[in-house]
Amino acid sequence: MTLRISVIGTGYLGATHAAAMAEFGFEVLGLDIDPEKIATLTAGQVPMYEPGLSELLLKHVAGHEGSTGRLRFTTSAQEAAEFGDVHFVCVNTPQRKGEFAADMSYVDAAIDSLAPHLTRPVLVVGKSTVPVGSAGRLAERLAALAPVGEGAELAWNPEFLREGFAVQDTLRPDRIVIGARGGRAEELLREVYAEPIAAGVPFLVTDYATAELVKTAANSFLATKISFINAMAEVCEAAGADVTQLSAALALDDRIGGKFLNSGLGFGGGCLPKDIRAFMARAGELGADQALTFLREVDSINMRRRSRMVELAREQCAGGFLGRRIAVLGAAFKPNSDDIRDSPALNVAAQIQLQGAQVTVYDPKAMDNARKMFPGLAYADSALEAAEGAHVVLHLTEWQEFRALDPAELGAVVAERRLLDGRNVLDADAWRAAGWTYRALGRPS
Repeated sequence: MTLRISVIGTGYLGATHAAAMAEFGFEVLGLDIDPEKIATLTAGQVPMYEPGLSELLLKHVAGHEGSTGRLRFTTSAQEAAEFGDVHFVCVNTPQRKGEFAADMSYVDAAIDSLAPHLTRPVLVVGKSTVPVGSAGRLAERLAALAPVGEGAELAWNPEFLREGFAVQDTLRPDRIVIGARGGRAEELLREVYAEPIAAGVPFLVTDYATAELVKTAANSFLATKISFINAMAEVCEAAGADVTQLSAALALDDRIGGKFLNSGLGFGGGCLPKDIRAFMARAGELGADQALTFLREVDSINMRRRSRMVELAREQCAGGFLGRRIAVLGAAFKPNSDDIRDSPALNVAAQIQLQGAQVTVYDPKAMDNARKMFPGLAYADSALEAAEGAHVVLHLTEWQEFRALDPAELGAVVAERRLLDGRNVLDADAWRAAGWTYRALGRPS
């Protein structure tokens, strides 16, 4: 019998996972408590920007011409419980307000809504990023609430999606990690992931705690690498060195590698910042807080990049922002996404505006989200419009569209040709040749 799959939570992770499971050939039912989101997905539309996801949804969502019909959506937990043999929990775990710790209320609510309807043996699989120790607690809660008792088995299968590459990361991940306590979990998940396993994707089976730690440890390592090169940028500025050349030299050492070694404005988004903070909080609860004290400096270095960009912009405005027009190119926390959660670009824009400047923002995909979150900023429909009359242009999200800008064309509309490259990816020589004053974090002026 072919397995049927439910996906609980249809946000960024859940919608992508549901579409990928349908692509693997399974009948899939997505569950969410938000009727508007369910209506949008049922119409074959994606409530966020993620390259390739819209096409994958339309290929499988029932009711659309030419679709396989393998993917449907519902707001009924009972329907999802009766439908699925394997239930993936894909809800968010944001940072708790006023604390570093993760907010587990959405995961708890997902288990609480599903479990009372589980009357036959099933596998519930957590994919959300959770504090280590959560799976054990949730396994006990699941068995206690489900009519089938311990027939409702729990496994943990952390996600490793990169925004902008989520579809390919789900269909062809670099590894599949399963935390389980025996039972049928490994057998069922080998069936679920049969296609990527056959393609050579490593399949690792661990205990619950190790599986939970893989995601937080990976994100902590990546955040540390980013903050390391940004700390080197601070030293480069003090010493008159060039961090881009330093990074290129370090990348040639195969023990280090070049990924996540690009200096700039630092990381943001809905994962790295909150995950390293939640990891520190959980280590403290476990009595191992000394092991992760370095993450406080990783976080601090990252936040200093934003303050330094504001300082550089102020220097370019002769020491003050009053009466100055600033163009900000970028609102999303990274390119190929409309996600503005903890966006360094918008954080810098808001700080500069609060200090008296008139700030105009443009982003290829994140404009609607930015307007909702920062209504006090001005917005433009293009980079040229944003830069009109600007005294300083800030490049803060590395979209390809911005890399392709013509320095002369942009120079024709600004008040002063001053550019701050917050991502260290623009051609400094080309911009300087067009008469621009080009500055970047960690590079000589």
